[in-house]
Formats: sequence, structure tokens, C-alpha cells
Amino acid sequence: MATGELGDLGGYYFRFLPQKTFQSLSSKEITSRLRQWSMLGRIKAQAFGFDQTFQSYRKDDFVMAFFKDPNVIPNLKLLSDSSGQWIILGTEVKKIEAINVPCTQLSMSFFHRLYDEDIVRDSGHIVKCLDSFCDPFLISDELRRCSKESSNQENTDYLFCL
Repeated sequence: MATGELGDLGGYYFRFLPQKTFQSLSSKEITSRLRQWSMLGRIKAQAFGFDQTFQSYRKDDFVMAFFKDPNVIPNLKLLSDSSGQWIILGTEVKKIEAINVPCTQLSMSFFHRLYDEDIVRDSGHIVKCLDSFCDPFLISDELRRCSKESSNQENTDYLFCL
């Protein structure tokens, strides 16, 4: 295929980068925080490179090409809802929905209010509260309670989608 021609996957070709490391997830302090918040082993980062310039107006093509790429299917790991174990995607995705997620919080000062409002202790531990249910979620700490009570506009930001 000549350079610049669009292929079956919308012109995007991906390559798995298994040697790429993410210092932000492997430092001693971060692993300690992940363990403390019961997220150690439940969050993983993988790197894939692609060969075209990303254009936001083609986001649907980009995402579909990613999930259909033969280098992605056997390598992309997902956390299984049923078993809680990491599994390989292993199959071609048939349907996707790509949405724009705003990223308005660009400063770490955003997190200072967690301490100011007694949601997180100085030690970094999240303050617990009495359990309550807000379908389908169990609210057992101040962070979850606060995020459920926040305005819907604020909850569409990238941080709340994590």
C-alpha cells in the first residue's frame, strides 16, 4: 500500500509497545497509595503507537481502527467484571461509541479541596462514612459520597470518568 492511502482500518495502524514503562504507576509512593485505596493490581497502563496524525473529527474511525487492529486484539488487557482478573481482549470489537471528555482540571490544586473538606486525611487515607446505596453503587467513604453529590456538569470531566 502506498504511503498516505487509507487501509481497511481507516488508515490507522497500531503497534504494541510492551517495553514502555510508566514511572507514574510504579514509584514506591504511588504503589503505596494504590494499595491504600485498594487499587493496586486493578489499574494498568499499556502503550500502543500509531502511524497517523490524530484528528478529532475522525475519533470514531480512530477508536474503531484501534479495537480492530491485529496488534491490539491479542495484547490489550481488560479487567474482567466477573472475575476481577486481567484478560486479553482476544476478539474484534463490533461497535464503539467515542465521546469527547472535557479535561478542565489542569492543576494539582484541584485535589487540595479533598484535604480542606476532610474527605482525605493528611496521611492520604480516605475518610470512611456509614454505608449507603445509590444504585448501583455502595457509598462507603466521603470521596464516593462527595462525587455522587457533585453537579452533573462537573462529573463529566476526565477525573470523574476515571
